[in-house]
Amino acid sequence: MAADKKLVESITSRDVDFAQWYTDVVKKAELTGYTSVKGCMVFKPAGYAIWENIRAELDRRFKETGVENVYLPMFIPESLLQKEKDHVEGFAPEVAWVTQGGLTPLQEKMCVRPTSETLFCDLYQKDVQSYRDLPKLYNQWCSVVRWEKTTRPFLRSREFLWQEGHTAHATAEEAEARTEQMLHIYADFLEDFLAIPVVRGRKTDKEKFAGAEATYTIEAMMHDGKALQSGTSHNFGDGFAKAFGIQFTDKDNTLKYVHQTSWGMTTRLIGAIIMVHGDDSGLVLPPKVAPTQCVVIPIRQKDEAVMEASQKLLDTLRAAGIRTKLDDSDRSPGWKFADQEMRGFPMRIEIGPKDLARGVCVLVRRDTREKLEVAIEDVVAESAKLLETIQKDMFERARAFREAHTYAAEDYLTFRNLADEKPGFIKAYWCGDAACEETIKADTTCTSRCMPFGEQDEIEGRRCVCCGKPAKALVYWGKAY
Repeated sequence: MAADKKLVESITSRDVDFAQWYTDVVKKAELTGYTSVKGCMVFKPAGYAIWENIRAELDRRFKETGVENVYLPMFIPESLLQKEKDHVEGFAPEVAWVTQGGLTPLQEKMCVRPTSETLFCDLYQKDVQSYRDLPKLYNQWCSVVRWEKTTRPFLRSREFLWQEGHTAHATAEEAEARTEQMLHIYADFLEDFLAIPVVRGRKTDKEKFAGAEATYTIEAMMHDGKALQSGTSHNFGDGFAKAFGIQFTDKDNTLKYVHQTSWGMTTRLIGAIIMVHGDDSGLVLPPKVAPTQCVVIPIRQKDEAVMEASQKLLDTLRAAGIRTKLDDSDRSPGWKFADQEMRGFPMRIEIGPKDLARGVCVLVRRDTREKLEVAIEDVVAESAKLLETIQKDMFERARAFREAHTYAAEDYLTFRNLADEKPGFIKAYWCGDAACEETIKADTTCTSRCMPFGEQDEIEGRRCVCCGKPAKALVYWGKAY
């Protein structure tokens, strides 16, 4: 009994030590494991299954817009990387280099891809000759390596999984349309599938991707009030095309440069799920992304009729498309309840001899722990309805939290006080000068998260929160992961 209790011992409270709470959840829910490779992690089955569901849903949404999957090498020759100066400078501190193959030093060192813009440019330079070859709408699922100094599971590691989309277009207008389209796909995915509300907007020039003309982002708020950049989409214009000589013959028989985009999401989304929805009992998974949506827990396993009914519930729910497992281990029901809650399964079904005699079972929500008694013959319909309700309620709860922790500041004293005392987003006007961004970061550790879409209409007459000069944009500021 003592061993059982130890396995489901209490997790550090979020309000006591948020960082330790996060680590406790990751470890006790068995999402990842530590490795002998510093800064890298093992994706255990529970963690990787979440990524598989994310990948499958995103892949489906990408393909609906005409995107095709490809795979490019993981090594990039130094000479290829050097062709786009701004891009190289942006990634230089994080690049891992290969200098030897077997026992032989390489004539040219190669980096392990931190991102693949240069490889895609090399491909397009060979494959794009005419306007008939455009657009190219490619995506690859892969891992990348960035030599981070400080790492944390899912949020920041030296090797991580992601997707990177790369497209090439005949016109600037097409590239801009694709850049914004992919950002909205990301935002809709987070809100609909992960139940995470986001702010959509454009990054300032200081915060944009190295080599991009414009970077768009979706920003989510974690339970500790910090922002997490959850997906980005970049318009490269024709800068990379000019550096790599990617030209095509247009309909008017003239040579033109292509316009490119890039967009990506990573396994840090799993960290976002944990930090947005988790509680002091552990992980709380939205039903749509949960690898296991329901666990059937028999009460009094030695009762053959109970076990037979439990197996029938499992088969019936699975046949209806609800991802279900049966916990028929020899643990106590109390241990199983705590384990189900810690692992974040959205719903459990309890059934014992008394329930069976009455022809009912009990549905228990993970997010609120509310119980619902239903007739066994209605379990599929009621379970499907409850999962849909849980998904919706989790999103609304997260949105209400974000709104309650989003503040406005019109003067610098208010801004600094909010940054010190009120975790969350601060909406404030900005003059467009990078010097003010630097001042705000130095004084408060807040960075510009984005210039939100749909909130830039009332700029006239507004003043920069930092310097007092006429404002050029409304910005969401915040401390971030």
